[in-house]
Order: sequence, then structure tokens, then C-alpha cells
Amino acid sequence: MLGRIFKAYDIRGTYPDLINEHMAWQIGFGASKFLRAEATKDGHTTPMMRNVIMGRDMRLSSPDLADACIKGITSQGGDVIDVGLVDTPFIYFAINYLDCAGGVATTASHNPPNYNGFKISRRNAKPIGETSGLQDIRKFAAMVDPKGNHVQHGRIEKRDLWDAYREHVLAFLDLSGLRAGKSIKVVVDASNAMAGTMVPRVFGKKGEDIEGLEIIELNFENKKGIFAHDPNPLVLSNLVQLQAAVIEHKADLGICFDGDADRCMVIDERGAVVPCDHLTALLARRFLAIDPGSPVVYDLRSSKAVPEEIEAAGGVPVRSRVGHVFMKQAMGEHSATFGGEVSGHFYFSDNFNTDSGAIAMATILTVRAATNKKISTLIKPIARYVQSGEINFECEDPDEVIAAIVEEFGKNAKIDKLDGITIDAFSRRGWWFNVRKSNTEPLLRLNAEGRTEQQLSKLLDGLSPKLGVRVTH
Repeated sequence: MLGRIFKAYDIRGTYPDLINEHMAWQIGFGASKFLRAEATKDGHTTPMMRNVIMGRDMRLSSPDLADACIKGITSQGGDVIDVGLVDTPFIYFAINYLDCAGGVATTASHNPPNYNGFKISRRNAKPIGETSGLQDIRKFAAMVDPKGNHVQHGRIEKRDLWDAYREHVLAFLDLSGLRAGKSIKVVVDASNAMAGTMVPRVFGKKGEDIEGLEIIELNFENKKGIFAHDPNPLVLSNLVQLQAAVIEHKADLGICFDGDADRCMVIDERGAVVPCDHLTALLARRFLAIDPGSPVVYDLRSSKAVPEEIEAAGGVPVRSRVGHVFMKQAMGEHSATFGGEVSGHFYFSDNFNTDSGAIAMATILTVRAATNKKISTLIKPIARYVQSGEINFECEDPDEVIAAIVEEFGKNAKIDKLDGITIDAFSRRGWWFNVRKSNTEPLLRLNAEGRTEQQLSKLLDGLSPKLGVRVTH
């Protein structure tokens, strides 16, 4: 049963049929064994290396699952610092702030309310994926039984780190560029999830703690286990309420957070969705002004405009595989100042190379204040090419299909296999595309871009029928 809930980057399933308290105890035991051993591999030990940070989201099943996981950790001999109801980036901060062995967030991120799970990070908040620790944790978990003869000897301590976390996030916020007497009005959709707790604690209720900021709160109630919409801002239908609110209140922008507030989407003052790769290009300018000449990481689905904008700002573009494990790895390997994914994850070197929805919000507000320009005006020159967005296709033999596509479309084009297959004929034929296999479903995922609508349409007309049956939901 454990095998069904261990995914590529985290642990997740429906509660209580696929994930329950018994499994949570096992996962806690396995995570403690792995994290504490990894933390001391270099021979550097401190009393804090016995500690695992534990936090949870607002789902109704989270308190019981978190408690069971804590018992598993302490039964293995680990100590627990319980930081309570927090967003996932709070866990990353706490691991580093206290220099602990790692941390566990009880969350199912953007999934519907009947789901739950765990995101596990090692020391320094480095990510753990299927090939970098999750398989070991699964093995350790499968070998123990909560009903066995275990002596609970780990310590449990509850800590309130909100003041320190708030100070850390607000170090990224600077509204001093606003013209005298002006303020920024932002509608924040918390998706009835963790941003409903985080935003008031960091920015103040309705932004009252920050001079020059007005926050209009949308879906901040998060104690009933009910979502006004699924907490997934990548689904356009989940943004409709926010788009309407931005227009109704004549706001400068809107921000929608996902379930555990580690990513967000932005709506401009007209109610239009700002693609996250365009946002990556915009925010990169801010960090390159602070840290000139630095690398900036972007995921390979991003528009050609992203590396072009990074280079124009004096930075070094670094292309990465899709997924937070690979993005964080690339951030560290290249000493990058900033990184962004199409999925709405944004990464910061001064945030331990991890992603944060709160810091993304602070940076977006800072750029808006510094330029005193509308979001649509800032984004317009970046949105110079035509994108397909991610299109999914059901496919029985993806490897065979990919091989056939390379044979037909790869002539006189650049080809790389960093993540799936990317075929780039942008300079000759005005298009490029990436096709990659889903980690979780029998699907092929297509992202394509053209210099013009006509060039993109021509590509898609020839390419789409060869990929399989298009998934429309």
C-alpha cells in the first residue's frame, strides 16, 4: 500500500483509504531514520541535528496525520519541533533557522480536500525526491510496524517562529519607490488554504501592517475543510473569481495561492492571467540589479523570451528540468540568484534556494512599487511570442511516439533530451517544442511556442495528431 502514495517528489493520496495514521507513523519513523543519518554524514553534529521540523496545513485530516507522523519520528529516536499550522515554505525557513536535520510538511498542496500527504526536506531544506531519499524512506517505513515493541524516547517541543519568519519574508519587500500618497491595492485569493493563515501573519490583516499596501482578502477562511475552488491556480477556472474581484475593486493586481502557499499566480489590473515564465523574466531584473551577472534558472517549458530577458539584464540563463527537485539542484550548482517555473514556483538564493509564495508576493509588490507601472505594461514587451500552454495527450507507447517525432520534426533542428525531448527550429522555422512523459499518468505533455500565431498553428496542426488523443479536461 505504501508504494501507491510515494510519488516522484512527495507522498500523497486520498484519506483514509490510501493514506492513514498507521502509514503516517511508518513514514515518520522512516523519515527520521533517513534525515538524521544524512544530516551527520559529514561528521558535523550538533544537538539540533536530532531535530525534525514538523508542520501541517489546514486539511481536516492533517492534525491526526501529523500527530501520527510525530509519534513515528520520536519512536525512532528523533526529536520533533512542532511549528503547527504553517505554509510549506515556513518549514524550509525553520529547518535553516534552527539548523535541524530536516522537516516534514503534512500537506496535499493543490489537491482536493479528501487528499493528504507529506513533503519531506533534508538539512538546509534540500529537496528529497524519488531518487534522492524517498525510496530509502519508503523502505525504512515498510520495515516497521507501529504495534511493535518501540520505546518512544524522542522529545517533542512546540515552537512559534512566526515573528522570525515574518522578518525573513519582509526583507524582500520594499515599497519605498511608490509615489507620495500612493498605495498598491492587491486582491489575494488564499484558496481557503494556507495563505489564509500566512498572509495576515506576514503582511497584516488586509495589509494594515505595511505602509502603502492594501489587501482585499478573498477565500481566507481555512478551518472548515471546504474550498470555494480547488487550491490549484494553474487551472484557469479557479482564477475566475479573482479576475472578477480585481476588476470590481479596480485593484493593481491579484495573487492566487495554491494549497500550501509555496506557489502563486498573478492577475494583472485588467483581469488577465500573467504567465509565470513571463513573471520569471520580470522578477529576474530585480535580482540581477542586486546581484549583477548572476545566473538565473528557468524551466525548459519557458518562453524563448525568458533567457533573452535574462541576458539583456546582464544575467546568465540556466535551463533546468521541470520540478522543484531539479530547480533547487540547479540553483545550488550554479549559485543562481533567482529561479522560476511555469507552474508558479519561484526560487530565491536568499531563501536557501527554495520556493516561496510569500516571497514571490513580496517581490512582485516591490517591482510594482519601484517602477510605478501597471503589471500589463511591464509584461507586454516580454509576451512577444505565441505559446501553446501545456497540452496533454493520452498515449499507449510514448517512447515509440517520441522516436517518430524526432525522426519527422528533428531534421535541421536542435535536439536535446534534458527532460523528454526538445526540438528547436526557432531560428529557421519560427517554432520550438518540448514533449515529456508524465511522472504520474500515461500521458505525454506538450509545450510549444512560435514567433507568430501562424507558425505555432502550423506546427500544432502537424504535431498534435501524432501525439495521441488530446485530453480536454
